[in-house]
Amino acid sequence: MGMIRTYSELITFNSFKERYLYLKLEGVVGESTFGSKRYLNQILYNSPEWKRCKQGVIIRDYGRDLGCDGFDIRGTIIIHHINPITIDDILNRRSNIFDPENLISSSHNTHQAIHYGDETLLPSDPIERIVNDTCPWRVQHER
Repeated sequence: MGMIRTYSELITFNSFKERYLYLKLEGVVGESTFGSKRYLNQILYNSPEWKRCKQGVIIRDYGRDLGCDGFDIRGTIIIHHINPITIDDILNRRSNIFDPENLISSSHNTHQAIHYGDETLLPSDPIERIVNDTCPWRVQHER
């Protein structure tokens, strides 16, 4: 078993890139976690218990990608298990499934990048605004 990661440790990283690198799994596209048992995680993700848990994580993370300021998620929010769950975890309803220390909000693209290592899917850093940056001729004179 690999390193156990936690939400508390994740949020000590200030940048989106650092958080991504902490979470990156480097899986292989097409490599199935649940295979023919995929229906088990679908049952889980449709349960009232998961829906309550998911809502709590979204609120905690302010609906931001990896909980980072400036990375608001504009579409569907996916709750990523920081330490991947297994069929056994689901069948035995282990606490790591619902533990907020094992969960973080992410966009679809970031979730894919975490699992498959494709950094081209990641959002770019937010543009830092400066005085008069909406007036290009003023900005050049101030530099």
